[in-house]
Amino acid sequence: MSDAAKARRMAGRLKELTATAIRQHVKDPRLGMVTITDARLTPDFREATVFYTVFGDEEAHESSAAALDSAKGLLRTSVGRALGLRHSPSLTFVADRLPDQVNHIDDLLAKAADEDARVHQIAAGARYAGESNPYKEEKASEEDTD
Repeated sequence: MSDAAKARRMAGRLKELTATAIRQHVKDPRLGMVTITDARLTPDFREATVFYTVFGDEEAHESSAAALDSAKGLLRTSVGRALGLRHSPSLTFVADRLPDQVNHIDDLLAKAADEDARVHQIAAGARYAGESNPYKEEKASEEDTD
C-alpha cells in the first residue's frame, strides 16, 4: 500500500497525462471541447476515476462521453506507460457537473438578492407594532428619593 500523499501526486500526474493523451491521440470526431478537471486513484493504483467537463449542449456531453468511453483502452495504455507503474490503472470517466451546479447556485443567489432588496424596500416604511421602546422602565418613586 502507499500513502495518501503519493496517491494525490500520482492522481495529479494522471490528470495531466490523460489531458495530453486526449489532445494528442484521440481523433474521434464525436469528442468535443473536453477539459479534465480532476483525477482520483485508489490506494493500490489499480482504479482511476477521471472527471471531465464538456463545453456545449447536452448533445455534446453525450457524444463526448461516448468518444471517451470508446478511447478508454488507448488512453489507459498511453497513461500507463507514462506513469511507469507495474499495472496500468483502469480508467473510469465521470462527467463533472460542477459548472452546471455553480450556475444554478448563482441564479439562486441572484434571486435571493432581488428578494432581499424588496424586503428592505418594504421594511423602510415600516413602524413598530407596539411602542417605540418595548422595555419597561421603572419609574423612581417618591419614597426612594427621600
